[in-house]
Amino acid sequence: MSAAPAIFKGILRNGHRPCWNGTPEVYFAKPIDNSRQVKLEDPKRGHEMRQFGVALGSLFLLVMTYTWQHFKAVEYGYKVESLKAQRDGLIEENRVLRLEKASLRAPERIDKIAREYGMQPPRAGQVMPMDSALPDSSAPEMASVAAVSVISAP
Repeated sequence: MSAAPAIFKGILRNGHRPCWNGTPEVYFAKPIDNSRQVKLEDPKRGHEMRQFGVALGSLFLLVMTYTWQHFKAVEYGYKVESLKAQRDGLIEENRVLRLEKASLRAPERIDKIAREYGMQPPRAGQVMPMDSALPDSSAPEMASVAAVSVISAP
């Protein structure tokens, strides 16, 4: 083929043109003015677009709900782990305080401190248990309630 653009059909391989090659193909640019045309809305297409929008919105809401639930689950997981760590710390602190309480309530320790302050062990009958429900009726009372009578002057 020749390097020149072919306007006619039927150019031979050796570059020579036949004597008759038919009608020449000529193309003309035809400007089309669509400015006065009015586009009519297709009701079927509008209905399809509304359905598509509703479906897309529903899908968006489902994805956002799933995402929100996922992040809330992760957040609650962190809170649970934090509270477990706090509980473990409080259990350990409680254990330490119970050990301290037991060591402070030890009778040997109290006796040793009391002797350092010059206290004597109690004598028989000097100790009264405070946790008894009913006091002994023969024991002396610390205080009692008496009825008050009012006498008026004539």
